[in-house]
Amino acid sequence: MRTIRTAAALLAALALVLLPAAPAATAAPGPVVELSKTEGGKGGEITVSGSGWKPGALLMLLICGQGAPGKGVIGGTNSCANTEGRAATVDARGAFSTKLPVAEPPEPCPCVVHVAGVTGQQDAVDKEFTVAGHPTAPLPEASGDGRLAVLAAVRLEGSSGLLVWFGAPPRREVVFTVGNLGPAAVKDPVFQVGTSHGVFAPQYEERQWRGTVEPGGKALIRLPAELAAGAHGDYQVSVKYAGEVLVEQPWGVGRPWGVALFWVLLAVVVPSALFRIGMAVVDRVRPASGAGRAPAPRTRPGARPRRRAPARTPASAPAPGDGETTAALPWFSPDSAPSAPESSSPTTKGHA
Repeated sequence: MRTIRTAAALLAALALVLLPAAPAATAAPGPVVELSKTEGGKGGEITVSGSGWKPGALLMLLICGQGAPGKGVIGGTNSCANTEGRAATVDARGAFSTKLPVAEPPEPCPCVVHVAGVTGQQDAVDKEFTVAGHPTAPLPEASGDGRLAVLAAVRLEGSSGLLVWFGAPPRREVVFTVGNLGPAAVKDPVFQVGTSHGVFAPQYEERQWRGTVEPGGKALIRLPAELAAGAHGDYQVSVKYAGEVLVEQPWGVGRPWGVALFWVLLAVVVPSALFRIGMAVVDRVRPASGAGRAPAPRTRPGARPRRRAPARTPASAPAPGDGETTAALPWFSPDSAPSAPESSSPTTKGHA
């Protein structure tokens, strides 16, 4: 029984020693590129295959001059036969295989087959290749900044707020992904962002992006773009770097209907307010102009107006025409009245 326990302990110790070695033996290698031929002439074709790449990644395959494994391609893709390049998609196992036509690059050899990730993976691998009959020259010293190229689709992010509906300047962010195809790192690149409307040329403004894009690396760029106040219609946003246009994206801006609504309300409210102010002034001035008049009697709504009784004359002043004599007028004198004929007395008649 003691012997069995000792054997079990030895087996357990042996398993602990052997288990850590298994992961090291199965460690995943880096991206690998293999060529069916290391030399070919113009018009020929080679098969480029690889393994260890990220599944689903999109790769770019080019034959470039002025390149060497481990040193990259001097001059970036300007030293490559871009028109004869090919694209490949990595399968689920991390492998790919595609045919690449042999073409003469614009720069002399030493030449390489340049395989770089466009989306997904950032790695780039250069495999030495000889283009038969193509000139050869020593590699120049790498100088200058790296070369940025757009790798992913461009989009505008952001939305219009309520103030934009009333004529505020529309604002967006231009978002795109760039890759450094040059041999040197690009630090704090300065872009130029411009907007154009119709046939007018864009007006560019400098926008600096803070960061570093290493050779063969990529970065997500966000640059602000702004239009003038009250802008509406179809615009186009352009982004330039090192004198080359990298991005052109259309931008449709709606009409600021809030401005039109404001002017309509202003045209209705202001005359109405002036009218009410004028009527209030008239109501305050009207009583002063009719101060000597008796106030009109107030009646309740729906009541019949009362008839006013005729004014009575005083009883001591009878109306003319009732047999009473009126007082003599001041301009009338009794002396001017005609004298009555004298009557003869009876005594006179007796004497007669």
